[in-house]
Amino acid sequence: MAMIAGGHDPSCDTDLSPAVALFRSLGDATRLDIVHELARGERRVVDLTRTLGLAQSTVSAHVACLRDCGLVEGRPVGRQMLYRLSHPELLSVLGAAEQLLAATGNAVALCPVYGQPERRAASA
Repeated sequence: MAMIAGGHDPSCDTDLSPAVALFRSLGDATRLDIVHELARGERRVVDLTRTLGLAQSTVSAHVACLRDCGLVEGRPVGRQMLYRLSHPELLSVLGAAEQLLAATGNAVALCPVYGQPERRAASA
């Protein structure tokens, strides 16, 4: 995806679908929680299950999605699999998102389409 300092370079015929797929893969709260946990180090699914308070099947499905997207990789240790982030650049993306949220005062939370579910329900 070609970018310029001020934003997207309109002179480039850019396919944005990979960026859309990236943000969709991170757009689920459970997957984002998993990424945040893996940013702290390798984890087994059972560790993530315990930390997140979710069913093993739910965590496994989300880890598989992140793995299929190339964001997470597994390393076998005996009969277990330890998962970690595939690319340290993902931490930069998350850091940039946190900076943007701070700069906008978390305004996206007020968005009627993508904001917090409880806000959408209250306004309906």
